[in-house]
This record gives sequence, C-alpha cells and structure tokens, in this order.
Amino acid sequence: MDIDSLLQPFQHFGVHLGLERIVKLLANLGNPHEQVPVIHVAGTNGKGSVCAYLSSILTQAGYRTGRYTSPHLVDWTERICLNEQPISSEEFCQLLLQVQAAIRQGEESPTQFEVITAAAWLYFAQAKVDVAVVEVGLGGRLDATNVCSKPLVTIITSISREHWQVLGPTVADIAREKAGILKLGCPAVVGSLPREAEEVVRSRALELQCPVITPQPSKVISPGWAEYQTQNSLFRNSNLIKYPLPLQGQIQLTNSALALAAIEILQTQGWKISESAIVQGMANTKWLGRMQWTTWKNHKLLLDGAHNPAAAQVLRDYVKTLNVKSVSWVMGMLSTKEHGKIFQALLRSNDRLYLVPVPDHSSANPEELAKLAQSICPELSFCHTYPELLSALETAFASTDDLVILCGSLYLVGHFLGSTNA
Repeated sequence: MDIDSLLQPFQHFGVHLGLERIVKLLANLGNPHEQVPVIHVAGTNGKGSVCAYLSSILTQAGYRTGRYTSPHLVDWTERICLNEQPISSEEFCQLLLQVQAAIRQGEESPTQFEVITAAAWLYFAQAKVDVAVVEVGLGGRLDATNVCSKPLVTIITSISREHWQVLGPTVADIAREKAGILKLGCPAVVGSLPREAEEVVRSRALELQCPVITPQPSKVISPGWAEYQTQNSLFRNSNLIKYPLPLQGQIQLTNSALALAAIEILQTQGWKISESAIVQGMANTKWLGRMQWTTWKNHKLLLDGAHNPAAAQVLRDYVKTLNVKSVSWVMGMLSTKEHGKIFQALLRSNDRLYLVPVPDHSSANPEELAKLAQSICPELSFCHTYPELLSALETAFASTDDLVILCGSLYLVGHFLGSTNA
C-alpha cells in the first residue's frame, strides 16, 4: 500500500470544518493529542516559516520536536517531521492503517485532512516527542488541529482576506476563526493585524485571560543577519539577540520575531533554550518554495507561492530590493484565489507574463487570467498562455534575460520541485 491509495477514500470529503469527527477519531485512538505538549500556529501568511524557525530552534536545543504543517510541496511525508526529518513512507502508511482501523462503522467519515492530522498526533505520541509545533490547516476555531486544551503558546501570525468563502466574508469574521485557537490562560504571540482583526483577537484574548505579546519586527544589522529586541531580558549579555536569517524577504523580520517571542515564553516556562541554540537553529532553518532561489537548466529562478494578495505584496517588496528593471512571471493560480488583486500587487509595465494551469487541482483558466492581467496592466510587454509549466519556463528563459519568477500557487511550485528535483 502507498500513502495515496490509503488516503484516496477520504479525498471526496474535501474541506468540512468541525471538530466532532476528529474528536471521536482521536478518542478511538486513545487521545494521543493529550500526551503531546503543543505550540499552535495560525495565520493567513507566515505560519509555515514560523513553524520552521521554532522546530529548528527546539531541535537544536536538544528537544525531540515534532512538526506538522500543510500543504506539502512534493511528498505527503513533508507534513509530519521529527527533529526536522520527514516521517518515512512506511511509518506514514502504518499510521494511516491504524487511523483507518479506528473509524467505527456507522460514524460519519472523517475528511482526508482529519485522517492525516490524527496520524500526526498518533506519531508524536508514539515517538514521545517533547514538543510538537502544529500549524493550523484552515482558519482555527473548527480546524482539525484545534483539539488541545492547554497549548504551551499559541501564535497568530497575520490575518488577511484568504479562504473567505469558508471562513466568512470580512477580515473580522476571519479573525474570529483564527482567534478560536486561543485557550484559557495560555499565552499568545500575535503579529501586527488590521485594526478590525486586532480588536476581535484582543477581545477574545481578554475573555480567556490570555497574556498577549506583539513583538516588534527584528531589524537588519548586516546582510543575512538580524537583531531581535527581547521581551524579558533572558539573554546573557543584553536584551538584544543577533541571529542569521536564511529565509528571504522583509516579512521574515516579522516572522522570525514572532518565533523568538514564542521561544521566550517557553524559556519563562522552564524550557532550556540557549542563545547558541537559537542562533544555530535560525541558521539551519529551511522552508521550501517560499522566496527560494534555485537553478533550472543553468538559469537562476526564484520560486514563491504568492498565492494571495498579502503574499504577492511581500514578493513584490522583495523584488524591489533586487533592483531589476522588469520581471518575467511564470504563473498559475487556483480558481478560488483573488486573481485580480494578486496581479495588481505583482505586475508592472514591461513585465512579461507566462500563464499555465495548476496540475491536479481546481485551476483558474489561463486564458481568462490573461484577459484579466492585460486589463489590470495593459503595459505588459508580453502575455501568453501555455498548456503546461515546463514549456512556459523554456520560453521565458529563451526570450529574455529578465529575472524569472515562478509563483501564484504553492501547488504549482510543488509540481515544479517534484518534476525537476530542483
């Protein structure tokens, strides 16, 4: 058996938020989630890199550290890691069989995400992890990860209008869902949020008596190095800590500060995390497909998901720092995304646009995207559609010496990484 065929029966249940199915399933498995200390991370953007920083630092500090994230880029096993190493396919299959066996006849079938989430909790309990860094799949309040009553710390990285079809039309609605991960008396680290989102999160934190920390973004002190202003002066020399920042883009000054604020909270709880573990953990952090430079057929290529307007703006801000005259964008997007706003953030006059479908997912139609892009940015020097990704990349690199960026969907980036082993 392989992972795909074990997950196949649950695929048609799609996104179906609610905790009843996962709670029953975990009870049938002996409530493994109750045996695992958890850091719970929600947010529109940035939650993956915050999880990557935290698990790298905690691993470096000598703790057995689980990490659960989604979606995967190339392989299902990326979602469940122990000490930064993905679970083996064999172990994943064994867990899925255990989870399947725990689904009782007559009970409503869990969704695919719930099955994988249950497998992650089971793995962390069986591996006796010291701590698990768990990323919310969608929203927060009704997400299958939201079953732990006493997380060590919760983190809400950012909130913007993403998945509004499921979570509610306004930023305040979305904030209400994300704030659902806050728990009575448990400390929370919260990023800078739009005013209406912040009001919702803070009032929920007040109700639940959650101490809230909103750290200032770190500052760049030299290329590839940043400095974080600590909350508690827990470090030897001063209340500043200098650390390497391997992930690209201005936003990582915010994301890394959120991770370090959470580490400080753990330190106050008695976790032994030294300054050298933080520095080395930061240096070791990898997060694929997010502002990632790679080479393809001897050409430099920048990869980034940029799958919603806020993420697209972050990518455009990074491109500004590169001082390039124009960009060749190779893009595909899912049908559910805010295509116009993503194009507005990214496209500038004289840019070139190569549009492709996102394979194996509900893809936006490239022809329709082309019309939309040309109406938003009529000064594009080139706009064309291609039946698949590799021919678009071939043409982009053959046509210009511009910087080429592949973006618009993490699934498209994952398809690229999986098909080229970049």
